[in-house]
Amino acid sequence: MNIAILSRGSQLYSTQSLYRAGFRRVHHMQVIDHQRCNLLIEKNIPQVYYEGSPLLAIDAVIPRIGASVTSYGAAVIKQFEMMDVFTSARSEALLQSRDKFRCLQRLFVCGLDVPKTFICRNVEDLPKLIDKLGGAPVIVKLLESTHGIGVVLAENKKTAISIVEAFSKTNQRVIVQEFIEEAKGADIRAFVVGGRVVAAMKRQATDGEFRSNLHRGATAFPVQLNEEEQRMVTKATRVMGLDVAGVDLLRSKRGMLVLEVNASPGLEGIEGTTGVNIAGAIIDFVARRCKKWSSYKFKSKARR
Repeated sequence: MNIAILSRGSQLYSTQSLYRAGFRRVHHMQVIDHQRCNLLIEKNIPQVYYEGSPLLAIDAVIPRIGASVTSYGAAVIKQFEMMDVFTSARSEALLQSRDKFRCLQRLFVCGLDVPKTFICRNVEDLPKLIDKLGGAPVIVKLLESTHGIGVVLAENKKTAISIVEAFSKTNQRVIVQEFIEEAKGADIRAFVVGGRVVAAMKRQATDGEFRSNLHRGATAFPVQLNEEEQRMVTKATRVMGLDVAGVDLLRSKRGMLVLEVNASPGLEGIEGTTGVNIAGAIIDFVARRCKKWSSYKFKSKARR
């Protein structure tokens, strides 16, 4: 199979891990910088041009799209979809999961418990809305924050208002979320591939830090999810339309909460922590689904 990894950094751990896993399975692998792709829409002939030439004979695409280039990355994925190329993350699923509030809305509508959250357009309403969350402290997040960047703990209402005002002045949209104190700076990251939890780890923030991101110095160790937690995680990915995803869970007094669903989760931390070859699981999944996809396309053309 010809598999393309959409990534801006060929030397990034996740990209390299996927590349090696595919190479070991005798697939032809290539890394494509999606920011350098040019998209052509022409009647019956959608094309992706890369370094001056059309990309041809690609069987599958594995998107590794950074938060800062979500919009164009989704457009590139959509172009491959129009070309009938199988992609491990659909363009609409990427866009929905990147908007944290839209993601929480979908999860909530489908019956999954999430942290109490509001999106605020009028700063003057903040004090009453914070009371609805149970009062300060609260978490203020950029809608498309990643690696803990743009996630701030506001200890009181005055601080929360100042933070939201500062973000608003730069036209950045934020959500305000209840602070789950009993979690004590810990969360669970579960990795799902093809509707199955392949690995999970608990992340613990350092002293004085509430963010449990490994990029922020958090520690991690492998955990086993119980049946109910596995059902929550797989349902969350199904609701978001994602076959490959990282799901973050938070333990609270009222039970386990789904914090977010990541459409392009990093592999380094969880592979290193759990020892699970997640990249291999992704490549195997893509190969299986691509065969079914090719069969479906062949039958569809035959019916025409």
